Amino acid sequence: MWKKALVAALLALVVGFVYHTDPTLPERLLEVLSHSLATLQEAPSVEETIAEAWEALITAPGQQWSRVAVGVNACVDVVVSGVGLLQALATDPRPGQDHDVLHSKEDLNEAFTYFLGRGAAAERFYANHEGFQRIAQAAAEYPGAQFYVGGNAALIGQKLATYPQLTVLLCGPIGPKLHELLDEQIVVPPASLQETDEYHLILEYKAGEQWGPAQAPQANRFIFSHDVANSEMSLLETFVASLDEFQPDLVVLSGLHMMEGQGRELWEERLKEAVVAISNIRNEVPIHLELASMTDREYMNSIMQEVMPIVNSIGLNEQELLFLSQAGSGPHSQVASWDSVPNVGQVSDILLWLLETHGRTDPESEADLTRVHFHTLAYHILATVDGHWSNQEAAVAAGARVASAQACGVQQVDASRVRLRAPLRFHGSHAEPGESLALDPRRPVTVWHRRNVTFHLSPVLVCQQPLRTVGLGDAISAEGLLYSVMLQRQ
Repeated sequence: MWKKALVAALLALVVGFVYHTDPTLPERLLEVLSHSLATLQEAPSVEETIAEAWEALITAPGQQWSRVAVGVNACVDVVVSGVGLLQALATDPRPGQDHDVLHSKEDLNEAFTYFLGRGAAAERFYANHEGFQRIAQAAAEYPGAQFYVGGNAALIGQKLATYPQLTVLLCGPIGPKLHELLDEQIVVPPASLQETDEYHLILEYKAGEQWGPAQAPQANRFIFSHDVANSEMSLLETFVASLDEFQPDLVVLSGLHMMEGQGRELWEERLKEAVVAISNIRNEVPIHLELASMTDREYMNSIMQEVMPIVNSIGLNEQELLFLSQAGSGPHSQVASWDSVPNVGQVSDILLWLLETHGRTDPESEADLTRVHFHTLAYHILATVDGHWSNQEAAVAAGARVASAQACGVQQVDASRVRLRAPLRFHGSHAEPGESLALDPRRPVTVWHRRNVTFHLSPVLVCQQPLRTVGLGDAISAEGLLYSVMLQRQ
């Protein structure tokens, strides 16, 4: 706003100067300048323009899902200030260092510092049961601690349940506290109820917050847990068995990342069983796989080779996408980490590689993967194989809109509380020469094509003072699916 005020003031000074220099200046010219000044003062911001354009773009699909089954990771999230909890644990700041698995509060301290300094989300398994229980108790007793529905499956189910036309089945390890927190219209199979809850600790931090040597460039969170039921995906077979009676027209699956901390011998065997279970889902029912943070390249590569070809759609963020490429020696795998806003061309290259390597870009392929929903803080991209999905312009815009609103804790986007951080110009590929693309705030979904894959990009209006960052990715994927239509089912 101050930029508009400055320009308006300068324009007024120019008008005054010209008038006093030449009193014979025609009144009509003064009227034109006055009109221009009024127009300038009333012009909507780019954020207002995008928010209004979204409303016109986001149209309900002609064909909508009616019964959605979601599984299998579910828990109770305990949300606290990360810096505050570490101080309550009487730990001093330590240099940042990533740990694939946490064994002590010192490991927790170092890993939290590492990711806070990068403003990046991460999720880790805490191996010591007794140690985790002590930290969990401290978190639950921390002033201002909040309890929420947690786990990708439960969060997606909770988001879908806000739409009254949908019947949602949720299967996972659901204890009494979680059952109490769930939307009452969610159907819970009796076999998934258990006596105790699984707790996940969410350490949030704000933009600019400091812990020892690290300062957060943006708001985000660090998640950790000692979660046996979810880490073994013990409810997967129960989930698949419940589908025969429920008869969904869409299945959403998550929780594979939880098995990583169990060690190769366990996840290798359990992943084979998971593939068999997923393969038992009726072919005509599309499956969306929601990914989450992982560190084991062999495990991620196994998921790419064995699971991705048998699902129709996946959702993931920038860390997960880059790690996929690193695990599979894909494009830009030499990049250690993204800048604050990932390069659009590089992201596009990896998405295309993913669909061509593990998807159905070749009509003769036996793979089912035809859709990838990528989300990062500043923008989202939906990449789809031509002829398989429709209404994706609305879907990607809907995902961006819910990210902007939910982060600020409001029902509708408030343009005064958000900022555009997406690039205004970018290329649709980093590896192949191509035309420069531009973001048009009046039509804020940019579309381009590479071979038989279509890309839809929407900017995100980033909340300047986010109230809660947990679950944004799940809400984005859920919203994108709600507006998507699958044209061909295998």
